[in-house]
Amino acid sequence: MREIVLDTETTGFDAQGNDRIVEIGCIELLNHIPSGKEWHAHIDPKRDMPQSAFEIHGLSSEFLTGKAEFAAIAEDFLAFIAQSRLIIHNASFDVGFLNAELERAGGAPIQMDRVTDTLALARRKHPGASNSLDALCRRYGVDASERSVHGALIDCKLLASVYIELIGGHQARLELAAGARGASGEGMANAGASKRPEPLPPRLTAKEAEAHRAFVATLGPDALWHRSAREDPADA
Repeated sequence: MREIVLDTETTGFDAQGNDRIVEIGCIELLNHIPSGKEWHAHIDPKRDMPQSAFEIHGLSSEFLTGKAEFAAIAEDFLAFIAQSRLIIHNASFDVGFLNAELERAGGAPIQMDRVTDTLALARRKHPGASNSLDALCRRYGVDASERSVHGALIDCKLLASVYIELIGGHQARLELAAGARGASGEGMANAGASKRPEPLPPRLTAKEAEAHRAFVATLGPDALWHRSAREDPADA
């Protein structure tokens, strides 16, 4: 199962007005585990950066001037997310901005039925508590020390860890992995018995293997070793 953890940074809060996206970050999850694939872009909003927004994400007009505009990166962005489910914190905000930008670029909008809102998940799981990304990191022991300011990619990395905890933590990943192995019809009981695609290399040297065979030979034909170990130790 492929999912994309996604975050944006903007010039403000009015997606339908004069505010624009200035950064997009995406991280690919396969079966809820980061695959290592990421997509990231800074975007020139073609407008000034309000001080209030700069204090949140630290992206200045000087830094963003000359970066690609959204229309120039839209195709690449859409190719990366493809049809995968999107994992977003406070999804209505990010999707609202993305759809406004896509509309200006002549693209189709992102439908909310393909989005999982982790803020909604957190509110159901922790009603009445603070469910900001910072608060959730503290609750689940996720290290957010690198987050001196908001940044789309670092926020995606933190959200990926928080999301796993919201859906059941490490146990959910173990069950999913076991289910994937058992999906061939062999059942969960045999899920852990799948063979390695490539055998591990021998861990014994030829000299060690020969010494082992010489030792076993001294034990006599009735030694338990002969009944319990039928393979050459060099193949272990």
